[in-house]
Amino acid sequence: MALNLSLYLVTDAGLCREAGLEQTVEAAVQGGATIVQLRDKHASDEQMLAQAKRLKAVLAGSGVPLIINDRLQVALESQADGLHVGQSDAAVQEARRVLGEQAIIGLSINTLAQLQAAPVELLDYVGIGPVFATVSKQDHAQPIGFGGLASLAKACPLPSVAIGGLKAEHAISVQRAGANGLAVISAICGQPDPYQAARAFQVFQAASAS
Repeated sequence: MALNLSLYLVTDAGLCREAGLEQTVEAAVQGGATIVQLRDKHASDEQMLAQAKRLKAVLAGSGVPLIINDRLQVALESQADGLHVGQSDAAVQEARRVLGEQAIIGLSINTLAQLQAAPVELLDYVGIGPVFATVSKQDHAQPIGFGGLASLAKACPLPSVAIGGLKAEHAISVQRAGANGLAVISAICGQPDPYQAARAFQVFQAASAS
């Protein structure tokens, strides 16, 4: 499955509660989301596995991969397309060993030292950030801004996706910084119209490309 990081949706079950998780993801993909990460720090493995299976059904035939945040066993049992881990989450080496060569494996990066220590030969992409402070993740690292994003994206030998407080109007700055895409949570999850929220990113990305 081709890896397109241009609009990377990270789910938030709380923000999606009113519209529904599956409905939000389906609308966002129709609006242009290119990859979906299931993230739910409060769900049990059993609950997250059920969520993953429902999202797999929603994404079937779309060409959009489903990535699981942190839970290696959930990724394996749900037959998700990959796993994203943080610096303190499951080891990249273990994820690659368990999920195999075809799995999409991503790692969160905040500093050059973390990038230099990363097993890049086992990874498919890195998430760089947070660019800005965000309420979606209370324990995030120090924000790096677009300057920090540009420095890390330039040093990174892998495709990269920016994350952290990003909105549609930031798409141009993210592209200029050299990242391959941007990851969003609240800019789509919890919005009155997730389809239109996702479409807004395409408008700014097209403007940047022209």
